[in-house]
Amino acid sequence: MPELPEVETIARTLAGEVESRLIQAVEVLDESAVEPEAEAFSALVLGRRIARVDRRGKLLLLHLQAGGGKDGGVVAVHLRMTGRVLALPLGENPVRPRVVLTLSDRGGGALQLVFSDVRRFGRMHAFAPGVGPGSIERWPFYQNLGPEPLGMTAGEFRERLAPHGKKSKARLKALLLDQSVLAGIGNIYADEALFRAGIRPDAVAGAVSARRLDRLFAAIQAVLAQAIAENGSSIRDYRDAFGNAGAFQNSFRAYGRAGQPCLECAAPMRSIRVAGRTSTYCQRCQTS
Repeated sequence: MPELPEVETIARTLAGEVESRLIQAVEVLDESAVEPEAEAFSALVLGRRIARVDRRGKLLLLHLQAGGGKDGGVVAVHLRMTGRVLALPLGENPVRPRVVLTLSDRGGGALQLVFSDVRRFGRMHAFAPGVGPGSIERWPFYQNLGPEPLGMTAGEFRERLAPHGKKSKARLKALLLDQSVLAGIGNIYADEALFRAGIRPDAVAGAVSARRLDRLFAAIQAVLAQAIAENGSSIRDYRDAFGNAGAFQNSFRAYGRAGQPCLECAAPMRSIRVAGRTSTYCQRCQTS
């Protein structure tokens, strides 16, 4: 599933292509891909202009503008496992398109914004303007997102990870994966950050010192920043808005390396299950 760096990369590459363009046509090829249902979805986005593209957690956000510069609502794209959002010339056919938005000419020709998804788990959600019923602010998933790991302090991070101090019995990796604790981190970047911080994924949060939590926070920020700089990680399906693969998978030190020698000490990397996810770690370099 695309995580924070992948969605951030898509947002950045998409912004320059689609911002200020008018949505002139909406084609829903798979009704299960949109919420609300196709007719209501089209009514919420058709004739709106894409004012801004950004991200919240693992959500790609298209902020829309109505006539007269008024708020036009938001389209939130949840890519899940295999979703892609591509900016393509008209007539170019992507694999498994589910929704196609035709965008106005901005001087270099019209464009199509395509949501494709081979496994059909992803969704495009259209929300009404403002903060009332039907707005993104009333969406429970959005309301429950935790803070952004790149926009918080070490003290705030410690409080999110161990709000009850030494009484906290939760496993560190389970907390990192919990989107209500922190928004945007998934299996890849949790494994990578824990390895760099020298902490086991199954460590109990309340047993980890403030100093080591600070080290983990620094590792998370460094890993995410590096991954964004390298356009994310392409293991199977992820591509940016131009269809280009990321490169951070070439820098993996932990994720997916079970059985291979540790890049620091050469001991075999091990794997365990934490929060239902395979977690790869080094028994020598990562201590509980």
